[in-house]
Amino acid sequence: MQPISEIAANLGIDNSYLIPYGNYKAKIDLSAIREKATGKLVVITGITPTRAGEGKTTTTVGLTQGLGKLGHKVAATLREPSLGPVFGIKGGGTGGDKSKIVPEDEVNIHFTGDAHAVGSAHNLLAAMTDNAAQRNQIAGFSQSKITWRRVTDVEDRALRSIVTGIGGSANAPMRESGFDIVTASEVMAILSLSKGLDDLRNRLSNIVVGFTDEGQPVTAEDVGAVGSMMSLLRHAILPNIVQTTEGQPVFVHTGPFGNIAHGCSSVLGDKLALGYADYVLTEAGFGADLGFEKFMHIKARFNELEPRAAVLVASVRAIKSHGGVKRQELEIPDDEAVNRGCPVLEHLVQMIASFGIPVVVAINKFASDTASEISIVKDKAESAGAYAAVESRSFSEGGSGCTELAEALVSATQDDPRQISYAYSLDQSIEEKITALAQKIYNASEINLGSNAQKNIRTFESFGWNKMPICMAKTHLSISHDPKAKGVPSNYNFEVSDARASVGAGFIFPLAGTMVTMPGLPSSPRVLDVDRDGNVIGL
Repeated sequence: MQPISEIAANLGIDNSYLIPYGNYKAKIDLSAIREKATGKLVVITGITPTRAGEGKTTTTVGLTQGLGKLGHKVAATLREPSLGPVFGIKGGGTGGDKSKIVPEDEVNIHFTGDAHAVGSAHNLLAAMTDNAAQRNQIAGFSQSKITWRRVTDVEDRALRSIVTGIGGSANAPMRESGFDIVTASEVMAILSLSKGLDDLRNRLSNIVVGFTDEGQPVTAEDVGAVGSMMSLLRHAILPNIVQTTEGQPVFVHTGPFGNIAHGCSSVLGDKLALGYADYVLTEAGFGADLGFEKFMHIKARFNELEPRAAVLVASVRAIKSHGGVKRQELEIPDDEAVNRGCPVLEHLVQMIASFGIPVVVAINKFASDTASEISIVKDKAESAGAYAAVESRSFSEGGSGCTELAEALVSATQDDPRQISYAYSLDQSIEEKITALAQKIYNASEINLGSNAQKNIRTFESFGWNKMPICMAKTHLSISHDPKAKGVPSNYNFEVSDARASVGAGFIFPLAGTMVTMPGLPSSPRVLDVDRDGNVIGL
């Protein structure tokens, strides 16, 4: 690893803007952001995830290194890993082998404390809301009207539904509540979408924590929490810089989940990188039906961050999994299974292209892939409208294994920017926006709004919140709301069970199917350890 001051200097960021956290990571003062952005933004997304693995982060890092090998000034912007997946089924969120972010252990665990700051600010707001209700500080606002839950950064299903106030009147009336994971916190989404300290303050002020007896919203400003929350978030808003295994700069900042929140790294990280790099590769969480769609409708649309191209990461293994092959049989050559699984790839290529953005498919190469299987994927992708489909060997070869992919990406971004087309207009009703997503992104025929969703949507529209975009909370395991529906389901009703409003973040938050906002640990959680020298092992 190189000293982080050298990584920043090579990009053109003066050392005076750095706030070091040791030798190999630092925060960067917001005054380093340049008004005029000269770089080209590229979104890295993936096909619908499977246990076979797609390798999106590894490909992002490898492609960043590949562009560097071609002589381009390049940076990546990635989400901060969450302790939930780190200790759950996914493990670390820093890539793999020769295409990783380093220092790997520090990025994955605690990092610069941003997630802790978000959790503390969120839970402080919960405590101050409870206190305001308990002391009757707001007319008509009682504990039974509180909607703001608490958060923790571990996957703990036992906390999904809880009862508070046990132990008598001194502890407040008993009521049902629950915990979400930190990455689902509206505070995390706000931090990710904020343009600066003033915007952060305004967004925090608009957080709705409950309603009065007359149905009027109660906000974080009403309970007097905003200033204190700002004090906890004043350093967390600063982007973090680290490096790849080949010394390319990476801005790792904020970590909203892609299947619950909007799944993108921070606006500030992108803005910072675009002022210094020729190419900025930003990753969107989970598959393109989640992360990419939300990037376009929630992040790009309001922040002048229209991408010049998208890279859709796929693997032969994952495509065969969509084709019905069992995990233990994925290494067996099977051209027919590849053909059966390719409709997922084709649908997502066409969906991304419908926004007016050229698509380059990165075929993440595994040792078991055959030339015939790769050829099928390449042909299907390009027939569906991809600009190109290119092998990526980022895991085993680092940047050297991504130079062909990098060349294809450079070629795809040479033309003038295209006019962006969105799936819905902001002037449409909330129901119309949900329907547009269901039909254009999830390939559904119609939507079915549950009673809670209908009631809440009517309430939101009465407050004038209908102009906000939609942030769908749905399974990442299927294009549909049903995690068991593989491939590209069609002729079905998209089920929306509930709807929430994240007014501070600036989006409506429907819940599809049986979606929960607190994951649970798998049957065999990831086990980490520390060696005698204090190094983390098991990532």
